[in-house]
Amino acid sequence: MSTQGVLNTGVTKQTGIWVSASFVQFTALLVCLGAWFVTGRQGNFTSLLKIDEKYMLLGGVLGAFITYTVIKSVDNLGPAVANMFIIIAQLMVAYLIELFGLCGAEKVPFDWKKLIGLALIIGGIIVFKWKRENC
Repeated sequence: MSTQGVLNTGVTKQTGIWVSASFVQFTALLVCLGAWFVTGRQGNFTSLLKIDEKYMLLGGVLGAFITYTVIKSVDNLGPAVANMFIIIAQLMVAYLIELFGLCGAEKVPFDWKKLIGLALIIGGIIVFKWKRENC
């Protein structure tokens, strides 16, 4: 993710964010189709029409949004800080999904240790960004 964010940001500076994001999604499609052909064509595309919970098909939309936000974050914050924020956001959202049993995930009880873990990671960002004066 770190390398991809830097590469996508570099492409964006020369083309524009939507051209870059489109290229990322298009090349991902080509790689996935190639892998599908090479690995024996497990499944078929018509089965997508039979998905029970249609909201599950929004993964590609979220992927486009994620590509956009990663590019903007890396450009504005730099690769290291952007990735720290992205990882924290992913952990927080994943824990909320588990906590409330969203999107078909198994519901888990609240755990203080997980919340303390998130706080420690946030503390790590503060330490990482901490600039010593008069060094």
